[in-house]
Amino acid sequence: MGGLTLGVIIGHRASFPEDIVTKHRGDVLRVLSELEIEPILLDETATPFGATRTWRDAQLCADLFRTHRETIDGILITLPNFGDQKAVADAIRLSGLTVPILVHARPDRVDESSAERRGDAFCGKLSVCNNLSQYGLRFSLTTSHTVGVSTDQFRADLLRFGAICRVVNGMRSARFGVIGTRPNDFNTVRFSEKLFEAAGMSVQAIDLSEVIGKANRLSSNDARVAAKVDDIVAYADVMAAPESSLERMAKLGVVIDEWTTELGIRATAIQCWRSLQENVGVNACLLMSMMTQQLLPSACEADVAGAASMYALQLASNRPSALADLMNNYGDDPDRCTVFHCGNWPKEFLPSMRVGSADHLGSILGTDRTYGVTVGRAPAGPLTLARVSTDDLRGKVKAYVAEGRFTDDPLDTFGAYGVVEIPGLQALLQYVCRNGFEHHAAMSGSHVGDILDEAMTTYLGWEVYRH
Repeated sequence: MGGLTLGVIIGHRASFPEDIVTKHRGDVLRVLSELEIEPILLDETATPFGATRTWRDAQLCADLFRTHRETIDGILITLPNFGDQKAVADAIRLSGLTVPILVHARPDRVDESSAERRGDAFCGKLSVCNNLSQYGLRFSLTTSHTVGVSTDQFRADLLRFGAICRVVNGMRSARFGVIGTRPNDFNTVRFSEKLFEAAGMSVQAIDLSEVIGKANRLSSNDARVAAKVDDIVAYADVMAAPESSLERMAKLGVVIDEWTTELGIRATAIQCWRSLQENVGVNACLLMSMMTQQLLPSACEADVAGAASMYALQLASNRPSALADLMNNYGDDPDRCTVFHCGNWPKEFLPSMRVGSADHLGSILGTDRTYGVTVGRAPAGPLTLARVSTDDLRGKVKAYVAEGRFTDDPLDTFGAYGVVEIPGLQALLQYVCRNGFEHHAAMSGSHVGDILDEAMTTYLGWEVYRH
């Protein structure tokens, strides 16, 4: 996994076998090391076995966690035996941390049921969870109530929990950038910036005219422009592009890159339709594709909530995401539809990507002013569909999440596109329509629906429909 730091609390009750605690601690640390997860836990010289059993232990654990509060992404509670329910909950409450919590319990063996060998972590987990609930602490559970530390299931639970931590911590501190304003025809991309702010997600804004003005003032001989042209040429086959179009795209890219870097922006939404084509003479799609492939997702039509949806999927999967229109029925199949966009999807979704001009706008403005869209088809594979939105009338952030797959069903069309199958699609579409969700949805080429659902529901407190 890498890059993940967990505060680890080992529960223990003195009346249970000590050698099991020692072995359990070693086994847990070994698995964390194998997954490249950094543990923060009490040393064995601080408390017996480095476990948390008493009020004093809880204070020591809390002090340790506070010292590392800037780096701890989540907390793992692991029980080799029944543990001490109060000490575990006290340690977290005293630490002041609000990160995700995973509760794990070691299974007992049926042939070791004597008082000298039994651990009773099965029952202790119930008590710990009860106390966490009384303290108002939100937490996650392993897939099975008890699970062996050396099993693949425990490793999978840790990896899943790590993804939940990424989503929760990432969304709570996300900085989104909007370049330009909402195109007048797109009421669908309106959202409440204040509701986002209340959820920890800030929005930075810059006027499109400011970006265009700065880009126009860049010299063609500027080293930054030349470097950006090289980046574009290395990313995609742009042999058919006019040199002037590449230069204009590069200048825009330099300004956008510097602005997002300066403000620490993690995802952007750009007013593309039709101002850039009319005032600059290019599409920004290729630049957006490049940013998204570099894990800096970029949504079109100033759809900030769409960018947030892409970012959430990226955090869950550690892979680039994309934004699409839920476009059309696929024949008479109730569980299939087409997904489409003019062409800002990253290479992750378009392995045979080519670059062209926008068919829709090109017919109105001319192909020479609309160059820069990515063209291709998403291959067959897993799919997670997600949308974050704001319900302004009820003052809520809401979302829906669904899983399915990209298919290889035949389709001859233009732009960036694919055919998807989602079981029960008609019910999902009914929900989307009745609850005022947008026509844009973010996509991931992986199955991370459960991760998003847990992160958004349990920890972010959003209203989530898990299809």
